[in-house]
Amino acid sequence: VEVIPPVVEKPTGAILLGAGFGSGEGLILSGSVTQQNIFGSGKHVSVGLNTSKVNTTYALSFTDPYYTVDGISAGFDLYLREVDALGGGLGNYITKTVGGAIRFGVPITEIDTINYGLGYERTSISTFADSPLIYIDYVRTFGAHNDAILGTIGWARDTRNSRLYPTSGTSQRANLEVAIPGGTLNYYRTQYAYQRYFPITRDYTFMLNGEVGYGDGYGDTPVLPFFKNFFVGGVNSLRGYRTFTVGPKDVQGSPRGGTHKLQGNAEFLFPLPGLAGERSVRMSTFVDTGMTGDKYDLGEMRFSVGVGLLWISPLGPLKISAAKPFREQPGDRKQTFQFTFGGTF
Repeated sequence: VEVIPPVVEKPTGAILLGAGFGSGEGLILSGSVTQQNIFGSGKHVSVGLNTSKVNTTYALSFTDPYYTVDGISAGFDLYLREVDALGGGLGNYITKTVGGAIRFGVPITEIDTINYGLGYERTSISTFADSPLIYIDYVRTFGAHNDAILGTIGWARDTRNSRLYPTSGTSQRANLEVAIPGGTLNYYRTQYAYQRYFPITRDYTFMLNGEVGYGDGYGDTPVLPFFKNFFVGGVNSLRGYRTFTVGPKDVQGSPRGGTHKLQGNAEFLFPLPGLAGERSVRMSTFVDTGMTGDKYDLGEMRFSVGVGLLWISPLGPLKISAAKPFREQPGDRKQTFQFTFGGTF
């Protein structure tokens, strides 16, 4: 007698709702609907919304993880993104970007992936009577509506032993975005990030993180659009300074970011006292440094030292830091206590 066990399919769809609060973003609301096996094809579709006092994003994504038998993935993204800079203390202007892109992911090894993409963006800029002059001048020069045909290429390598609680391994990412001829903008923007975890004992880990970014224009528009500038500051980059506020300021004192970026973080990770065996929470002591501007200038590097806590809670990650800035510059906006919290429920 042949016994055929019953086949039970697992649910492949999910409706996720999220809420959080960040010291730089205010109240953060998010939601998404995801189907990871649409019509039984193995393809993924996701529709999402994310909103805060600074950023609002609507997005639709489609991915075929097995576009070819060699494991090459393919997909596309459609998005609408609005940035209210005044909500982040960056001056009074609003940008609205509508875009779409197709993308391919090519696995090179078990730990290396090359990503390619081709897309289009249209960015509309709204300025006001009290907008900083640099943004008003930009609109006068390049117009209130900018079009860009974007080519992207990236490389990623990840040997970390965990995404949520890494204690060893490295993560590297390199990305290049180029606005190719055909649109009203011609620019390029590149970034590289390196992160490594050094296990000291089972419960103690040392982490180093470094990031560098550079962008510029070419051809008839030899300038990096201001809405593509790099920014530093906040709980996820340079703690102790308000989000996105480190670096050059306009004549009204509002941060404007820069075409160059340097960031470094050194962090000693250890268990919360009394919870040595708990893998969902740990503390740290850290030293952060970073700068952004119109050139790489080590004299402009800001620093901070502090303590932090990360808890992967049932409602999502909670990240708290208390930091003391030093080597700050006039006009920098300090913020000793910072946190982000949010997730799905």
